[in-house]
Amino acid sequence: MASSAPDPRLAFRIPSLPPSFYYIPSFISPEEEASLLSKIPPNRWTNLTHRRLQAVASTLTKSNTLLAAPLPSYLLDPIVTRFTTLGIFAHTPHKAPNHVLVNEYKPGEGIMAHEDGPAYAPVVATVSLGGAVMLESAVNPAPIHIAPLYTTHRILCEPRSLLVTLAPAYINTMHCVPAVTHDVDLRRATVANWDLLGEAWRYAAADDVDGSGGSGGTNVRTTRVSLTYRDVLKVSNAASRVLGLGGRR
Repeated sequence: MASSAPDPRLAFRIPSLPPSFYYIPSFISPEEEASLLSKIPPNRWTNLTHRRLQAVASTLTKSNTLLAAPLPSYLLDPIVTRFTTLGIFAHTPHKAPNHVLVNEYKPGEGIMAHEDGPAYAPVVATVSLGGAVMLESAVNPAPIHIAPLYTTHRILCEPRSLLVTLAPAYINTMHCVPAVTHDVDLRRATVANWDLLGEAWRYAAADDVDGSGGSGGTNVRTTRVSLTYRDVLKVSNAASRVLGLGGRR
């Protein structure tokens, strides 16, 4: 019997983290990044206290149900095509993402520690655009409403990179983006995905050549936009037809 093909994601697994975190630098090109940023509708933002966001194709209902509607083409090609090549959503109920959260973080903005919850299949794929940002993750030691997020792992998300979280990491960890203007002490000992970063970022972030010593480098935050792709488990086709959301976009 022929052996199965190797998992194309294995080269991108973050080895120092619990399974299954994957990080791919340069997932999209600078030209693709610029195109994506230019196509985000400027009039659909919802302003929150520490960031603004767009829920595409729509927000979930109170029962965590998505009103079925296609994702706009600019969020599909080339990103979802590459997801398919990597098999990222191959084992989710709909075999593809059906929901995208577009978050914008300006310097000094972030999001508090949280879990993504049971409304989604245990797969999250996030593409970073614009600036770099530090994401902090920790194994959930207690219910989220009483447990602070202890900084046990830091993941530097470069522009144009992809960060993927699968079960069991999806289920057992909390994560946050600290609301700071500078990410400091960046070096191999403090950044979990150091060896997967683009070479230019490793040199820029460290104050020594290999990133293993010294006080580490600093990332000065600029505006970062994240595209977070998920597969919502409960989808209502009937409701979307009634509200006219089922046509082409």
